[in-house]
Amino acid sequence: MTTQAAGTDDRDDSGRAETLRAAQAALAAEHAAVYGYGALGGRLDGDRRGDATAAAAAHRARRDALARTVRDLGGTPVAARAAYALPFAVREPSSATRLASVLEDRVAGVYSDLVRAARGPLRQDAAGALREAAVRAVRWRGTGVAFPGLTEKAAPPDDTAEAGATGATR
Repeated sequence: MTTQAAGTDDRDDSGRAETLRAAQAALAAEHAAVYGYGALGGRLDGDRRGDATAAAAAHRARRDALARTVRDLGGTPVAARAAYALPFAVREPSSATRLASVLEDRVAGVYSDLVRAARGPLRQDAAGALREAAVRAVRWRGTGVAFPGLTEKAAPPDDTAEAGATGATR
């Protein structure tokens, strides 16, 4: 993630504020993803545990870069919570895998907002983060979605465990 607020100099205050809000939301989602991967990693083994470890490292790196970006935009980075409520119980590898795909879908959703709000290098970085989250979601889920980052904002079907979950892991 770029640490400069490049591309925001020519924008009005409302545009900069929108970019900062979107960056803060992305940072909050990265905090939640790091927590979520910590919760699900112990339920996986073999290659899937390695995938979870790599994803957690990627989310930590994005989180740290976003904290710098928020500061560069003139904000104070949102802090991680001590704990987050998971959208469903994670007791076995299948629910851990499902949680990983939910986390990635949620991260893709907030990065789609940052892509819309940002300009220049920050927008490019956000698009790259959206792509990375979408690819990880496909790897976890086994299937893709037509518009990563947008479909995640739609309500899940009533018969899924995610139906009652909000848009952010808490």
